Amino acid sequence: MQDITKNNFDFLRVLLAFIVFVGHMGALSAAPELKIFEKSPVEIAVFGFFIVSGFLIARSYDRSSSLKSYLKKRIRRILPGYLLVVFLCATLLSLVSTLPVREYFSHTQVYKYLFWNSIFLNFKAPWLPGVFGNQAVNGALWTLKVEMCYYFSVPLLFLLFGKDNRYRNVSLIIIYFLSLVYLNYFESLDKISLSKQIPGVLCYFIPGMLIYFNFEKFIQHKNILFIIAILTVWIDLIFDIKLFSPMMIGIIVLYITYSFKFLNNFGKYGDFTYGIYIFHFPIIRVFTTLGFFKDYNPFVMAFVCMLVVIAVGISSWHFYEKKFL
Repeated sequence: MQDITKNNFDFLRVLLAFIVFVGHMGALSAAPELKIFEKSPVEIAVFGFFIVSGFLIARSYDRSSSLKSYLKKRIRRILPGYLLVVFLCATLLSLVSTLPVREYFSHTQVYKYLFWNSIFLNFKAPWLPGVFGNQAVNGALWTLKVEMCYYFSVPLLFLLFGKDNRYRNVSLIIIYFLSLVYLNYFESLDKISLSKQIPGVLCYFIPGMLIYFNFEKFIQHKNILFIIAILTVWIDLIFDIKLFSPMMIGIIVLYITYSFKFLNNFGKYGDFTYGIYIFHFPIIRVFTTLGFFKDYNPFVMAFVCMLVVIAVGISSWHFYEKKFL
């Protein structure tokens, strides 16, 4: 039986982060030549992150010696990097603000941004004065609020379904369909922001949890499950419904994770994904604001931007994030 620790989660997360980066590059660069990148499946990549979290966080809680130990590990992983990017955006982006530095730091919006974003309520203060035309500074951070909600939900889910695996599976499947009802209801009302709150996106965390709790059966039947998943997602896309596709995307993501052994050592130099994810959005916007995509070859600038994002992600890990773990 395959060892659960032998996987390519590190490669997969970097791939998902790159997909998100490319999609946001196309949307934020304001360069017509880069519009083709908007076709990058950003939403599917984000849901892929949720599926990975469902698997890994269920494993983390299941193997933690106590609730305190579990919460300490989770908070140390997400909070330092998150607070760093919020602080750096609030301070360093004063350099690209249309306001003078003194006026910028005397503006109440700067401190509203710091406060609300520090407690994960990004929607309360998404912009900074004179920065990026007063548009959202870091549109990628909404997922971190969802992740934090999920981290605190996991102990409650474990309490709900107990230790019996049959009852656990039934409970998670019920929660999955309740989440789908919530998601489809608010999407039908065109209230997308409400649909992407924790009740609506639990249907993407749940598949990861289910596969973790049924890992041996999943590995045993993963090839046929993968074929069924591909066909089901295709059918859901044709009929424009979300019924089984979140579960099937979960199968596809975990199939990839446990199928390409040559990628298993991808993360031996560090876990750069989180840094790449939380910093890429404002970096792209700085390039756009400074006119790099407009004044120079946009494809060259896209490549340079990518290198900057990767460098920042690597630096964030080595010089900051890993010190808290």
